[in-house]
Amino acid sequence: MPLELYKDNQHTCLAFTDLVTGRGIQSNQFMILHDGHAALIDPGGALTYTPLSMAIGKYIRIKDLDLILASHQDPDIIASMDKWIHYTDCQVAISRLWDRFLPHLIPAYAQDKGHNRIISIPDRGADIPLGDCNIRALPAHFLHSVGNFSFYDPIAKILFSGDVGASVCEGGDESAVEDFSQHVHCLQGFHQRYMNSNRACRLWVNMVRTLDVEQIVPQHGKRLVGPAVIGQFLDWLEDLECGVDLMSQQDYRLP
Repeated sequence: MPLELYKDNQHTCLAFTDLVTGRGIQSNQFMILHDGHAALIDPGGALTYTPLSMAIGKYIRIKDLDLILASHQDPDIIASMDKWIHYTDCQVAISRLWDRFLPHLIPAYAQDKGHNRIISIPDRGADIPLGDCNIRALPAHFLHSVGNFSFYDPIAKILFSGDVGASVCEGGDESAVEDFSQHVHCLQGFHQRYMNSNRACRLWVNMVRTLDVEQIVPQHGKRLVGPAVIGQFLDWLEDLECGVDLMSQQDYRLP
């Protein structure tokens, strides 16, 4: 069963936290429903396509999917693109740095189906319409991909943050973080390796603090809910040394 993150008469946000089985890294997939329109965020690859398509089929006709929003290019984000392109009429929004790579995911016999269906998001971000609601693509470059976006839903006040805030020592879990001090060990190693630098973290944090955010929901692990936990997370990320901050000549030597 999906987790209902938000619901009103016109607008619903759902999270699917337990669709990955086997050796694949746990990942969350998301759907936004707005007044008869539907978008998937980071739908994943072959591991998630079948269970996700069955799950969303309870809410919409698969053919009627409007949008896929891809935070970046990784397999656990968008490797199932060929199937969504084949079975739906959706458009796929992704960074302009990756839009020319996506055709590599589409078999030659289906290339005509993907023609003109990619929305190229500029580096500065964009508002992407879903009916009369705009989902905001916000720059998250180098956290961890060179062309990377977080997606903000202004109705639900949810920031779908991709790998920022991801925790990897837990499985799929519908619960939210209750004690950030007990949760931080699930963030530390992943962020130190996958985030580029403290500068990139600080710039993202500064941007997020200008938003009205009630939930930060990453692609892996638990969500961050409420001003106290969100504030602690942003304070932690703002001060985090990571990526190139931690590199030395010892990391670049002959094996």
